[in-house]
Amino acid sequence: MLIIDSQAVKNTCNASVESKGYCFYKSTNGIKRHLAVDTLGFPFFTHCTKANVSDDKGLIEMLTLNIDYFKSKPVNLPKTTILLDHGYHPEHLTQELELVYPQIMTKIRFELSPKPSKQEKKVQGKSGESSRCSEVGN
Repeated sequence: MLIIDSQAVKNTCNASVESKGYCFYKSTNGIKRHLAVDTLGFPFFTHCTKANVSDDKGLIEMLTLNIDYFKSKPVNLPKTTILLDHGYHPEHLTQELELVYPQIMTKIRFELSPKPSKQEKKVQGKSGESSRCSEVGN
């Protein structure tokens, strides 16, 4: 299993203008880090793009750059589950990745992570300002 997400972050002042982009969703001028980790949290694949690159496009670029990993994986092994949040679109990802490597979906499968309801978040104490304060340590 791989868990994939991205993070838009401000770029350092010495980075070139060409390497930066503006992420409207996060209101951040900088870069976007795309990261795939295994179930222990160890980095598996990484990729950096401009912040304005969509999560889907960044994931496609990251997997395309590492396509040899999937090509070398025997078909008789279980599919690698790739867990995504709701910022990704598995149908679009599947179509684009099949253009790069037609047999990719025989080796991977996408799964959207469960999205807890507001009620479930409240029960877990993860809603509103209280959860933000607890994450920061206030």
